[in-house]
Amino acid sequence: MEFFIDTAKVDEIKEAISWGIVDGVTTNPTKLAQAGRPLMEVVEEICQIIDGPVSVEAVSTQAGPIIEEARKLAALHENIVVKVPLIKEGIKAVKVLSAEGIKTNVTLNFSPSQALLAAKVGATYVSPFVGRLDEISHQGMELAQQIKTIYDNYGFDTKIIVSAARHPLHVLEAALIGADVTTMTFEIMDALFKHPLTDLGLEMFLDDWKKVPQ
Repeated sequence: MEFFIDTAKVDEIKEAISWGIVDGVTTNPTKLAQAGRPLMEVVEEICQIIDGPVSVEAVSTQAGPIIEEARKLAALHENIVVKVPLIKEGIKAVKVLSAEGIKTNVTLNFSPSQALLAAKVGATYVSPFVGRLDEISHQGMELAQQIKTIYDNYGFDTKIIVSAARHPLHVLEAALIGADVTTMTFEIMDALFKHPLTDLGLEMFLDDWKKVPQ
């Protein structure tokens, strides 16, 4: 399973890349607003930092403007993946973009039938938002499992990005399901390293090492 970091903060991306486990980056308008810098400037810098997919969101809601936005974004770098909302106009746009070879990430996915539509028009990725479903008392990871079953049934090439992960357990559950990708914040990625028994064991080993004759 690939790990994407969900941020537009360059310092976080650089630090996470140094750990050797990051395969790509996802952003959205909220993340880019937090970065406090012009969109194109941030996106171009991110593309220079990481050799992997970089998802950037189109903000139009009609097929024609979405397509035009996507073409401009895709022209920035070969690793750009254009995020498109899972609405009727978005699906229409993805059909055209797929035919043009522009990579897409169909986002705001909350049902398996929506994910089926994304796959049918050739989306590169689909992003089920598991954490947001959990927050309204739905089993978010059940959605990812259903999408995985449907895609396996029909041999769709669209990859599943488990999105809106809220904690390391979501990452584990995504891996057990067989999701292609989990995207997560810097804090969640950092938390994957942590276990109290690891810390305790390391402390014990280092203490014992001091007793070994030098």
